[in-house]
Amino acid sequence: MEKNELKLLGLRIKSLAVFRNLLKDEVIFSLLNYIDSLKEENEEESAKCYSEFVSKLYHSRHESLGGYIRSIVSNDENCYINAVGRNKEPSEVIKKSVVREIETLQKTASLTSAELLEPIKSLESILPAFEIKNINLLDDYKHRCENIGKYGYGIYAKYHMFYLEQNGSIVPVRYPDNTRLSELIDYEREKNIIIENTKALLNNKPAANILLTGDAGTGKSSTIKAVVNEYYEEGLRILEIRKDQLMDMPRILDELSENPLKFIIFIDDLSFQKGDDNFSALKAILEGSVSAKAKNVVIYATSNRRHLVKESFSDRDGDDIHRNDTMQEMLSLSERFGIHITFNKPDKKTYLNIVFHLAKDKGIDMDEKELELIAERYALERGGRSARAAKQLIDGLLSK
Repeated sequence: MEKNELKLLGLRIKSLAVFRNLLKDEVIFSLLNYIDSLKEENEEESAKCYSEFVSKLYHSRHESLGGYIRSIVSNDENCYINAVGRNKEPSEVIKKSVVREIETLQKTASLTSAELLEPIKSLESILPAFEIKNINLLDDYKHRCENIGKYGYGIYAKYHMFYLEQNGSIVPVRYPDNTRLSELIDYEREKNIIIENTKALLNNKPAANILLTGDAGTGKSSTIKAVVNEYYEEGLRILEIRKDQLMDMPRILDELSENPLKFIIFIDDLSFQKGDDNFSALKAILEGSVSAKAKNVVIYATSNRRHLVKESFSDRDGDDIHRNDTMQEMLSLSERFGIHITFNKPDKKTYLNIVFHLAKDKGIDMDEKELELIAERYALERGGRSARAAKQLIDGLLSK
């Protein structure tokens, strides 16, 4: 490509309005830096800038410029996609700008190493190249917009598990728990209740908040994360918050309610002391305050306690004048979850079934009687049988 053509393309990229966030992208920034360097008629400097651009592309885990641009365009959060996500019709002027800018980005995505190096062709043999990938950016973008409820946009398009930072911002889990439902043995009834409720959410049907209680290590948290891993391609996301962040829930619900995706707000190991302000906050949300009526959000919470509020003997024995009212208040929170599921500690048969399945899946070839003896001894040392103990046992055997 002639130098003047590249300069004109660079100007078109710098003129992006709807997709202006892309100018902050380090690969695009490096590409523009290379194009700008051509004005100085310094081949050595241009070669350095070009190599920097290709290096940024390589380190983005993409080896083709076309594939990379498709990725950043698909995930870009902008005024157009925000309107589509809220089921609002973008204005005609915005629509025309999107088409025009995608034409510019399509032209950029179609660039080859040879075309970029044409102005410094004498150095082409010593400079790195990148792969060519044919894409149709406009059709790809239309498809994503038409299926926005499955793909999402911004960080929600790129990741599917999130947590709430101390400052209240939602950030992605870059290396999430990848547990799958197929890896969770037994508890079929409990898993199916969660799956069916989650499917109702995904299908825009009424879905309940769920409380999962029971013994530690029985797979409550793992089941929720496995469900998200199973259905994230259908538009399911999960946001984990701590008990001390419950005061932020109204703001979070307002933010998520306008998102086209479906969300599970996950609260792990939930319990309260008497008088805890977070207790009142969660109770208000579950009772159906205005901010809690987001149709695309449910709350899934786990607890090792049935009644969630830790009781003292004085609570039971009556130094409180309104003892009955107090006790009812303590019991009321768990009753406000639409579904309550109990994960009981497995009996011997269930525990061994989990051990044998995990051993088979991991390729451990051991006499069943020997494995049973090892498993029972391991459970005794750990204070009881559980799905967690079974997994830890198998991991230990694999390490040997």
